[in-house]
Amino acid sequence: MTVAGLRRFLADPRDREPAQETCELCATPVPAQHPHLVQVAQRRMVCACGPCAFLFDNPGAGGGGHRRVPDRYLSDPGFRLTDAQWDALQVPVGMAFFLRNSVQDRVIACYPSPAGATESELSLQAWTSGVGGGRLATELAPDVEALLVRRGKDARTDCLLVPIDACYRLVGLVRLHWRGFDGGADAWREIDRFFDDLRAAARPV
Repeated sequence: MTVAGLRRFLADPRDREPAQETCELCATPVPAQHPHLVQVAQRRMVCACGPCAFLFDNPGAGGGGHRRVPDRYLSDPGFRLTDAQWDALQVPVGMAFFLRNSVQDRVIACYPSPAGATESELSLQAWTSGVGGGRLATELAPDVEALLVRRGKDARTDCLLVPIDACYRLVGLVRLHWRGFDGGADAWREIDRFFDDLRAAARPV
């Protein structure tokens, strides 16, 4: 996603009073919880009102330039990922999300950092033999959904299929709360709560 498209997720609410968000298609004011579209070519997140978002429920609407971000959450209780498979992804932290980019025709790996979302190089072999080999990968909708993976200290690995805007909420949460080298207790408490909420919302695939 572009920086402009992520600004609403990355802004620190302590900096200023949040401005009233509007639909970027018709300028109608929208509530805090509102639909999003992805502008596919630019990988830009777009706020939308309900009626405008409804127009893009069909993936081919408007020539396919925009796609509506769905609201489904799926889990795979049987998912397993070895240390070697994780290391092959070359992600330097214990969390990452993976999305299919239809324009570039490849899978992109990103991980949250205090500076925002950072992309990581990802080989086809590393993807297909690890995260991409699970059942959730076959369900993944291009551009608008991601596989969010977290490696736990207890060797448990969470793998959830989530809307792409959920991943950028996580990015914003990390940016807001991360302190020092290891993040600090407050950041990890917020991250744990975030994943608890996702697991509660997800249904098994």
